[in-house]
Amino acid sequence: MSQRMVTSKNRPRKYWILLLFLPLIWLLFNAVSVTAQSARHYTDLEFAPAPEIVLPPFDRFELENGMVVYLMQDRELPLVSGTALIRTGDRWEPANQAGLGQILGQVLRTGGTTLHSPDELNQLLERRAASVETGVDTTSASASFNALSQDLEEVFGLFAEVLRTPAFAPEQIELAKSQQAGAIARRNDSPSAIASREFQKLIYGENSPYARTIEYETLSNISRSDVVQFYQRYFHPNNMILGIVGDFETAEMRELIEQKFGDWKPGQTISKNIAELSPTAQAQQGGVFFVERPQLTQSTIQIGHLGGELNSPDYPALSVLNGVMNGFGGRLFNQVRSREGLAYSVYGVWSPRFDYPGMFIAGGQTRSEATVPLIQSVFREIERIRTEPITAEELQYAQDTTLNSFIFNFADPSQTLSRLMRYEYYGYPEDFIFQYRRGVEATTIEDVQRVAQKYLNPDQLVTLVVGNPMEINPPLSSLTPNTTVTSIDISIPEPSRS
Repeated sequence: MSQRMVTSKNRPRKYWILLLFLPLIWLLFNAVSVTAQSARHYTDLEFAPAPEIVLPPFDRFELENGMVVYLMQDRELPLVSGTALIRTGDRWEPANQAGLGQILGQVLRTGGTTLHSPDELNQLLERRAASVETGVDTTSASASFNALSQDLEEVFGLFAEVLRTPAFAPEQIELAKSQQAGAIARRNDSPSAIASREFQKLIYGENSPYARTIEYETLSNISRSDVVQFYQRYFHPNNMILGIVGDFETAEMRELIEQKFGDWKPGQTISKNIAELSPTAQAQQGGVFFVERPQLTQSTIQIGHLGGELNSPDYPALSVLNGVMNGFGGRLFNQVRSREGLAYSVYGVWSPRFDYPGMFIAGGQTRSEATVPLIQSVFREIERIRTEPITAEELQYAQDTTLNSFIFNFADPSQTLSRLMRYEYYGYPEDFIFQYRRGVEATTIEDVQRVAQKYLNPDQLVTLVVGNPMEINPPLSSLTPNTTVTSIDISIPEPSRS
């Protein structure tokens, strides 16, 4: 009897709990139903017009020693950052000293200055939660700093020291060379890194400054005096563009720049003929190349040929072509990945450079047995965009995505300033930003097909595969009736014992 009474007393409580949750369940069900009914295909989405690009106010001036300076205020946060671009690059290092530019770029900062040892410099920056970084890439060198506004004078002074009076501590040079040697030992660990490195050699030539590889032998040829000479050849105020953005008073910032850099004597004017370095012809005119990695279960593929420069009048139309081919909603994603299921990732991009020819490069990653079908599918899509006009919907979608992604390059003042400096560094017109935007907006269906026919050359396409030959079935030799597959040796030359 007592058990029956307990049960009868608990039953109404359970019913009340159920009644309380019924409305919530009903709301959740309807929310899911409404969401399902309102879901739309990405092609039905409507994009707001891309906002206009408005350049923030900035000052540009030159010091008497020839240094070009950009100043752009940004008072949102109490921070100041700056970058100096130096007209050099590792493309100017001697071929038998490949790695010299990277060593210089690292030790310029890590090697300390004539006033502060490496450890002292590190401690001074760490106390202020600041940074000074340096580096050398293919076409330029750079030095940058970041600091709180209240520490600007001290940090900017250290930044100037690094640029003007580097010590190049011998032990730091040896450490940098050791680290580069470690990178050489590991350079075949990543299939994508192998593909990228070897593909550049096929396009530019293995001795090109845009494709040569750092080896143990070239590192052993680099001495401290070589690093110092490379620095002395290029690091002069009249060979430099300095840009600073952040929370500062313009007049005070100009005074600080004059104080730290105004008495730096200009050096010899550097006149280098970039055309002498630029490839005038593609190294390999077509062909299929293979890097054997038997431990892999998938293939990494690159397909392409020599490209062009950003200053081409057809660059805006080629950017729209990229938008048709690439990304979520692009032809390669839709056809090769989604419909045919042949790729984990797939792309095809016209990728120009500022002052030397870039590449058109396509490819992706796929399971080994899908290697040949993926290559064939990418070739078909390249041929299709050359021979068939795109649709009006594809044009609009590509223009919208191209413009919206371009505008993200100007999301904050530091990005905008970086662009302005790059355009001046490479000799582009001041209004290049706006020329490009107008060109994208004016691109037509006919323009896309015209540039596809002009710039995409199937007969010159080089195909490189990094993968497991025992798992690639059908084999690469079946791509065409006369396909010859050339193997590439990526073994690492042993260091000299001398």
